[in-house]
Amino acid sequence: MTDARRTLSRVSVQAPTQAGAAAAVAADGSGAAIPAGGAHGQDGQDGSGAATRAGGAHGRVGEDGRVGEVLVSADDLQRRVRELGEQISRDYAGRPLLLVGVLKGAVFFLSDLMRYIEIPVEVDFMAVASYGSATDSSGVVRILKDLDAAIEDRDVLIVEDIVDSGLTLQYLLRNLGSRNPRTLEVCALLTKPERRKVQLQARYVGFEIADRFVVGYGLDYAERHRNLPFVAVLER
Repeated sequence: MTDARRTLSRVSVQAPTQAGAAAAVAADGSGAAIPAGGAHGQDGQDGSGAATRAGGAHGRVGEDGRVGEVLVSADDLQRRVRELGEQISRDYAGRPLLLVGVLKGAVFFLSDLMRYIEIPVEVDFMAVASYGSATDSSGVVRILKDLDAAIEDRDVLIVEDIVDSGLTLQYLLRNLGSRNPRTLEVCALLTKPERRKVQLQARYVGFEIADRFVVGYGLDYAERHRNLPFVAVLER
């Protein structure tokens, strides 16, 4: 997703922490989450554990900002994504699943996640835009690309890169819910509880992070840094 967009669903478990400053978060048995310290608004990325993040810094300087502290390493990303895929496979055993990726940010996460899902899956995509500033969503959303397939009486899992305020996700859940799916849940790679403006729960969560603007693994700033293999803070 681009600035001022993102999504969410239900459940959060916890995980241990490693190098750097990541703390493990408790959970209730289905998804998972892990935090990383900091403070920066990022609703421009609105759009959550059995892994951690790596501390440290990665210095890439340019007019688009400097990529700083690494919050989630490439190894931790792949380990956690595998765990989520295995959990989803168990939860939906015997039921075909439709994965709905929210463009553009979720593409990296979605493509890796589905490789670890062992049940039959189909993939579709949505693209949405929220009105507001570059870092704050207003919750007023327009659909840029809708689903190609009908979802009535189907098990649907929204796959998001990051859940920030939750306003855009709230819209997506209402919109897709009105199409009468059998079930509708959310799998988010990252979540920022400190930024939440609405009460929403994600069933599957990769990592819980602090209120900082992050890039990498699909997340961007002005369309840059999506290709980084880790998640890091953008220092602007």
